[in-house]
Amino acid sequence: METNLCVAGFGGQGVMTLGKFLASATCDSTDKNVTFFPSYGAEQRGGTANCFVVISDEAIGAPLGDVMDDLIIMNGPSLQKFLPTLKKNGTLFINSSIVNGDIDRDDVTIVKAPVTELALELGNARVLNVIMLGVYVGYTDVIDAEIVWSAVEHKLGSRPKLLPLNRQAFEKGLEIGRTQR
Repeated sequence: METNLCVAGFGGQGVMTLGKFLASATCDSTDKNVTFFPSYGAEQRGGTANCFVVISDEAIGAPLGDVMDDLIIMNGPSLQKFLPTLKKNGTLFINSSIVNGDIDRDDVTIVKAPVTELALELGNARVLNVIMLGVYVGYTDVIDAEIVWSAVEHKLGSRPKLLPLNRQAFEKGLEIGRTQR
């Protein structure tokens, strides 16, 4: 089994962090192979940001493919840019708080989650990526949720005050993903 994922949005949405959490969890706690390939726009915040994560039971030939199995889209411009790369019968995860463009494909599964809105309700917009990570893991079961949470917990370990809010965000995302599965 091999899963090609692209996560795309703009700087400041935690796109890279989401990809790193998933890649770290897979690398550190499973026997699967994983690659993480970041791509930054010219601006640090507000510019484009995307990353590619490949998870496989076998050796990975290239860090990214031309066709994605799954696509996580955090903003409208990323939808236009990356939707053509999603394979037929692939899964499109959308931040429905700000992505409201038409999706002109009926050959993909669409999972919508208002992650920006939910993050604001939790009191911190910066956890939107952790919510979306939970949605993705809850929907796909690509890796065990507790393994992913352990990676998040490890990465945030130097800032323990952030853990309760991030745990709440992750659990909210898992609930949304599992419900839509």
